Amino acid sequence: MLTSRERLLLTLAGKIADRVPVSPFVQEQYLSWYYPGRAKVDRVVDAVELANELDFDLMAKHLKFLRPHFFRKSYPNWEVRTRESSDGRITHYRLEIVTPRHTLFEEEAVEEAGVATAGVMRVTTKHLLETREEVEIFLEYLPALDDAERAVMREVVAEWRRIVGHRGVLAPFGFAGVFNFAAGLRGVETLFMAPSEDEPAYREFMSRIAGAQSEYSLALAEAGADCIGIQGHMANAGTVSSAFFREFVQEYEKQVIEAIHAGGAYSIYHNCGRAKRLYPNYREMGMSLWETVSEPPAGDNQLAEAKAALGDKICLLGNLDQIHFLKTASPAEVAERARQIMAVGKPGGRYIFAASDFLETGTPRENVVAMIEAARKEATY
Repeated sequence: MLTSRERLLLTLAGKIADRVPVSPFVQEQYLSWYYPGRAKVDRVVDAVELANELDFDLMAKHLKFLRPHFFRKSYPNWEVRTRESSDGRITHYRLEIVTPRHTLFEEEAVEEAGVATAGVMRVTTKHLLETREEVEIFLEYLPALDDAERAVMREVVAEWRRIVGHRGVLAPFGFAGVFNFAAGLRGVETLFMAPSEDEPAYREFMSRIAGAQSEYSLALAEAGADCIGIQGHMANAGTVSSAFFREFVQEYEKQVIEAIHAGGAYSIYHNCGRAKRLYPNYREMGMSLWETVSEPPAGDNQLAEAKAALGDKICLLGNLDQIHFLKTASPAEVAERARQIMAVGKPGGRYIFAASDFLETGTPRENVVAMIEAARKEATY
């Protein structure tokens, strides 16, 4: 029998393992609910404990490297200042970048959720780059990745590898996802309009972001990460056409994917909702894995259609509804649905069984166990 690590790596490589990996996504919200007495939870340490208890194949999707180096520390002509405040309900964050020409600043907020707050994505209330001059200043002084940060990556990844062992693979998010990150800097509406307002400026900005992400992702891969997560849910099939994606998004995302592969790691492209009309684009981009195959109403995908369109080239992950079904169905109903999904996903390989996103707070343990056990029983090739 293969180990979880061997099984996942073979599947990601497009080969047939002993069985389909069963890999629910667990993060801070579920972990803090499952382990209520803990002052903090971690997507590697506590996720390994849960995977050992419930016996599943872990893809440890840590967020430590989600925030880029140039937002975490200062460089010459680039002083980073941060401030945090709370009113007991909302935590507010302010980031300032002091350059010789101008001080850029960004403001974010997040609703506090106790131990789980670390896993909740922040909402941007003031974007860092709201004028063309601010974009120019950002690009002029943007620091490259330095040797100290590369050393941190190697040290952290080595420790993660020691903790995970044979239980699974490391799949941390970088700050990758060119359109997503650029939209976070400028605002998604602004970025959608940018190609029509000034296409050369748009392409220069996206090219520089893609270059920075490629350098960062390559370093993370070379540090020993098995996979690197790419956030790709903003330019999705509900917001852009396939033609727009191909013209103004695809080449930049593909550059990052290729950098990850050059470093010896697998690329995980995360669009957890609408993707159906972007299937041709995804084939051209060539990510190792697309997650998650989310069905209506949360998404617009059917697993059988996704397998037919992509399954000979790209590994798929999903697609059990964790928002409603997994929390409200009986264990018997969950087991039957898991068997149905496995029957569609398993043929031909390149499939990892999971829910359509992270397990949510309040999901009954018996339903999670039923899902894992039923999927595993049907998973053998």
